[in-house]
Amino acid sequence: MKNLVVLFLISTLLNAQNPKVYAALGDIIYNNAPKIEKLKDLSTFASSIDKINQYINDVNTSKEYGFLLDAGDMQSDKLIYLKKLRGLVKTNDYFVRSVKSKFKISMDTQDHLLFSATVNSGLIDTEKNKSEIVNYYLEHSDDINASGIIQEFLDQDEALRKEKEKRLKNRAIEKDIKESQEAKIKRLRKNDKEKQEVLKKSLEEEVLKKKSAIRENLIKELSN
Repeated sequence: MKNLVVLFLISTLLNAQNPKVYAALGDIIYNNAPKIEKLKDLSTFASSIDKINQYINDVNTSKEYGFLLDAGDMQSDKLIYLKKLRGLVKTNDYFVRSVKSKFKISMDTQDHLLFSATVNSGLIDTEKNKSEIVNYYLEHSDDINASGIIQEFLDQDEALRKEKEKRLKNRAIEKDIKESQEAKIKRLRKNDKEKQEVLKKSLEEEVLKKKSAIRENLIKELSN
């Protein structure tokens, strides 16, 4: 009967909350696990899929063990559970560091898809990196979909929205100026080409006239 109660408690609580035993450490692991599992959808983590799958399995096993402790199963050992958590938190930290690194790389290489994915991964401190995130987005807003965290920042800050509109307007002006300059250069080149053709034709006509005059002079001299 006791085992049935324990199993019922585990099945009821497993998806609802985290174990209370060593919650300060366990909450970090269990709350990040779904976020780490989603990294499998990113091509940049393709080589880590097996490691992620194994980690998620270990997390689920540990979570079940934690609920056994919460349920008062005296056959379970808290020290064993703590050791499991300490091992898991190292892997958690590894993936968190990896995402932070990819976030920096995405801006250096202007990989907009990777940038959006890392920003919205839930594994980086977006408030701490808010300035970098916003500035990068504003610089590349034409190519980045303002979803998730970025949209939240924009919704929270009227000044950011105005800055975005200002930059978009400036880009439009710069584009118009560039296109106008390119059109002007094209016209000048066309005019130069036409002038060169007129000059070439004029020179050819002048050479023909001189040749014709020379022939006429020779004919006159031969006639005399």
